[in-house]
Amino acid sequence: MALLCLLVPMLPFLGFILNGLGNRKLAKGLVSLVGCGTVLASFLISIYLFLDFTASGGRAYTVDFYNWISVSDLRIGFSFLIDQLTLLMMLMVTGIGFFIHLYSAGYMSHDENFGKFFAFINLFMFSMLLLVMGSNYVMMFVGWEGVGLCSYLLIGFWNKNTSYNNAAKKAFIMNRIGDLGFLLGIFLIFITFGSVSYPQVFAEAARYAGGIDSGVMIAITMLLFVGAMGKSAQIPLFTWLPDAMAGPTPVSALIHAATMVTAGIYMVVRSNVLYVLAPTTLEVIAVVGVATALLAATIGLAQNDIKKVLAYSTVSQLGYMFLALGVMAFSSSLFHVLTHAFFKALLFLGAGSVIHAMSNEQDIRYMGGLRKYLPITFLTFLIGTLAIAGIPPFAGFFSKDELLAHVYEHSKLMWALGLLASFMTSFYMFRLVFLTFFGTFRGTEEQRHHLHESPASMTIPLIVLAVLSTVGGFLGIPAVFAENSHVLQNSLSPIYGFARVANAAAIEPLHLDHATEYMLMAISVAVAVIAAIIAYVLYVSKKTVPAPEGERLSPVHNLIYHKYYIDELYNALIVRPVMWLSSVLYRFVDTVLVDGIVNGFGKFATQSGRTLRYAQSGVIGFYILVMVCSIVLILFLNFFIG
Repeated sequence: MALLCLLVPMLPFLGFILNGLGNRKLAKGLVSLVGCGTVLASFLISIYLFLDFTASGGRAYTVDFYNWISVSDLRIGFSFLIDQLTLLMMLMVTGIGFFIHLYSAGYMSHDENFGKFFAFINLFMFSMLLLVMGSNYVMMFVGWEGVGLCSYLLIGFWNKNTSYNNAAKKAFIMNRIGDLGFLLGIFLIFITFGSVSYPQVFAEAARYAGGIDSGVMIAITMLLFVGAMGKSAQIPLFTWLPDAMAGPTPVSALIHAATMVTAGIYMVVRSNVLYVLAPTTLEVIAVVGVATALLAATIGLAQNDIKKVLAYSTVSQLGYMFLALGVMAFSSSLFHVLTHAFFKALLFLGAGSVIHAMSNEQDIRYMGGLRKYLPITFLTFLIGTLAIAGIPPFAGFFSKDELLAHVYEHSKLMWALGLLASFMTSFYMFRLVFLTFFGTFRGTEEQRHHLHESPASMTIPLIVLAVLSTVGGFLGIPAVFAENSHVLQNSLSPIYGFARVANAAAIEPLHLDHATEYMLMAISVAVAVIAAIIAYVLYVSKKTVPAPEGERLSPVHNLIYHKYYIDELYNALIVRPVMWLSSVLYRFVDTVLVDGIVNGFGKFATQSGRTLRYAQSGVIGFYILVMVCSIVLILFLNFFIG
């Protein structure tokens, strides 16, 4: 079993080595086979491990390979923790990852660096699997940094474009800010509990004597949350994610929708026992989550780039997930992670299919009427839209309804704000569908001539993800429909064992009566449908098309279209002052002070040598005189001072 566990991350790593070394040497068919085959094998092994785990009673176990780091009292093993949460993430990462790899084989087939692309996404899979399988915080951090590196490499994959390189650097730097918080959190965990291993840390936390909401526990959880804010694009560290759409579309689907950005959610759920001991931190998470959901949703209303709309949608949905974490609905948040992986990967890949057909055009103002040219892409994209809008019986309906029900129980105000974000989500997604697939074609004749459905390697993943987006929600059937039918919640229950010991009240199930649940469902669906109808009237009945670039907009529209000028604000408040300070430090501290001291020593030695060389005259008498004077000086010093 240990070998099988090891093979899950190592097979994609093998794919990285082979495709990396064979870039431009191996045939594209072989590269695809290696890239997709290694991930498929990992997926199949993950399924076997899941079935074996379930058949053996669902008892968590640790697989130790060797003692990785040993310094004084610190012992860190290279080991995996296999439990319900790990297996769920393994299945999601490898399953969704495989279909995105398969899609990439068609989408990237004309790229000259085909092998390098597959090497990078294989390396990403390896890093992500380390992140979710590691049995301690240090291994999680290694995987965490690995996916950050891969994100940088893949966003800037087309590195001949300067703006793409800038987007990659922006993502890398903003993630490092969060990573610093995460690292400090790990240090504090070791100082507090004497270990970074999950089983030991969680057991110690369950009997933590400091009590609930102690300063130490708030500090640990807040620092970890800073890391999550960076990786999962929450206010204020969210602006890198929309810019990261510069990478190839499969990258957007794999890294920035289905896997990497959910790492922050995974980390908080994994550390649930720490968070139930810090309700203050959870309240902060809930506020940040709902604010992010609203802010990103409003920006999504005015964007015209098909990938940018989906990017802000991702930020908004991540806000939903953090909102659920903040109200201690850990399983509901993870449920939305799962359904979001299905429909957001589908939507990004569908967007890629549209861009592929439109000869790389991404502006929806120049699309329209594509449903008759791209029937499979249209139908699957529509399913993804229905799912994210929360229309029953699609996957997003179940997870979003459950999430909002928990929020309603916690705070009516937060629920209302979440509902408002849901309304905007439905509106901008149907706006996207209507402007892209309905009406008349607004592109050029050359683009019209090129329009065609994508090849099977791209449409098959769309169909599979559309099926998952349709039926995936039935993993979490609410009790109002059938008692004890929430498969996901039931299976995840054991991972909250320590949290129940530490703070039992925090892990209690939903207490709403059935009438209230029906009411919340009805309101949620009604809001989504009303938003869709408004979008239909505006963009289909009235045939409204967003204003072309450069046309004057209303002040509010202009503010939202320019994303509240947050990038400009960061530039003015952070980037420019830091650049100015760096310039001052360079000119006066580095150039004048540091270089002055170093160069001064050099000049002193040079000048001294030039002066003293005159003493080398070759006159023996002078040498004897200097020697005698030196001996007299030494004797004098020895007598009077020594």
